[in-house]
Amino acid sequence: MKTVLCFGEALIDFLQINQTEADGLSLPEYRQFPGGAPANVAVAIAKLGGASRFAGQVGQDAFGAFLTQALDRYGVDTQSVLHHPTAQTAMAFVSLDATGERTFSFYRRQTADVVITPDQIQDHWFHNVGCLHLCSNTLTDADITKTTQQMITTGKAMGCLISVDVNLRPSLWPNSHIDRQRVVDVMHQADIIKLSREELEALDTVVPGTLCQQLLDQGVLALLITDGPHPIEVLTRDTAWTQATPQVTAVDTTAAGDAFSGGLLYGLAALADPRAGLADAASLRSMVAFASDCGALTVTRQGAYPALPTHDEVALFQSQR
Repeated sequence: MKTVLCFGEALIDFLQINQTEADGLSLPEYRQFPGGAPANVAVAIAKLGGASRFAGQVGQDAFGAFLTQALDRYGVDTQSVLHHPTAQTAMAFVSLDATGERTFSFYRRQTADVVITPDQIQDHWFHNVGCLHLCSNTLTDADITKTTQQMITTGKAMGCLISVDVNLRPSLWPNSHIDRQRVVDVMHQADIIKLSREELEALDTVVPGTLCQQLLDQGVLALLITDGPHPIEVLTRDTAWTQATPQVTAVDTTAAGDAFSGGLLYGLAALADPRAGLADAASLRSMVAFASDCGALTVTRQGAYPALPTHDEVALFQSQR
């Protein structure tokens, strides 16, 4: 099995677990969890029994040590984790509504994950790697975009599939203004793209209804469009179909998309020829169904890393439906 290299941010998720009242004030209570979208995907793959490596930078602080230890604990290869001597580890406060949907407040200005530079990238990070996975959170300023582009260029030179989870977080961008062209430029370099229906609508604005076809025409092998509990739309150059999602009671949707990406990449990494697997309709349907089950099971539990399922848990979940 090839390794999946996940590049980007590892950060602390302070997840709201309760809310109390005192002197007329509403006081939310938060619990510290390890998180960060690409790190979540690395853990998802490792917990399923696959091989994953995380590449990114944390602070040389207690939070950075906690994140590295957590990745190690779940079996992620951390040889490519860097520790910045002065920049701090990023944080996000995650508030949940009654349905488990979340809102984020990020503390990520010049934190360790966004000051990593292209010259810090090492070829040995790509040893035995079959796929490079990343998201748009490493496109939020010009400097981290250069590093992300260098990762893509190196990954392609090493023969890796490129997986992009769009994962738009407007509050991470200056003045909450997403640079659409910057995101779309990276999407055009991908082999696999996962995005939500809402993200597609936000990006497909130049000539509405054409972005997906443009991406497929220019080399993207598979587009996966998620829509919460609604069916997942799958587009390739030759086919278009939907995958129903299991109906569950959501407790916390924080890592749902990352669990889905991890489940899909786990399946691809197990294939002798992942590109052929993406082109084979039956193989792709099987992997998307498995990935959907991973995402559904994850939302029934709190947190990111702890909520991500093992292979045995997914098998039990499937057998009970």
